[in-house]
Amino acid sequence: MNEVWTIVLQERQALIDDLESIKPAQWNTQSLCEEWSVHDLLAHLIDDAKTSRKNFIFGLVRSGFNMDRLSRIGVKKEKRASPAETLNAYKAVKERTTSAPAPLASRLVEIIVHGEDIRRPLNIPHKYPMPAIIAGIEYQLATSDVVGGSKGRAAGLHLVASDTDWSHGSGALVRGEAIEILMALTGRPVPYDALTGDGACVLRARRY
Repeated sequence: MNEVWTIVLQERQALIDDLESIKPAQWNTQSLCEEWSVHDLLAHLIDDAKTSRKNFIFGLVRSGFNMDRLSRIGVKKEKRASPAETLNAYKAVKERTTSAPAPLASRLVEIIVHGEDIRRPLNIPHKYPMPAIIAGIEYQLATSDVVGGSKGRAAGLHLVASDTDWSHGSGALVRGEAIEILMALTGRPVPYDALTGDGACVLRARRY
């Protein structure tokens, strides 16, 4: 199996393990995706796991080429009557290796960032494979903001990971753990002291 899919499948199982231990009320916790609860976001991950090139294109046309609308339709379709049922539905698709027509590295961004979108509000710590985080960052940096990347968001910044030998770009310094850089590049709020350097406030301001 491709190394990317091996990591994705491992991370799906890790998320299942974490969610099996949360309390019923925690499913309604606001995720870092502002419009979705933890329950909603898991439904989105089910929809993502079931997406193929063919049904992605068909769904995009039906949604009027509006990605946000397409995602909302997917959540509505896959969210079950109870969190337990939704979690069981996620278990049923955890081994799938289909994808929308996008580079495989985008699957790493999806599972890592959405994993943190769920875990951080629930105060669940998790360690992701460093090569996967770096691959996710580099995908974001190579991809236009128009299609969900972070190329524009990172412009004029010198990004330096404090927990591995990785850096990118030139300009105002942004230094922090690789996972915090990835989260910031995807527009997520990160703890104030997670990023340092003259460029940290610039990157924060580019959240939207």
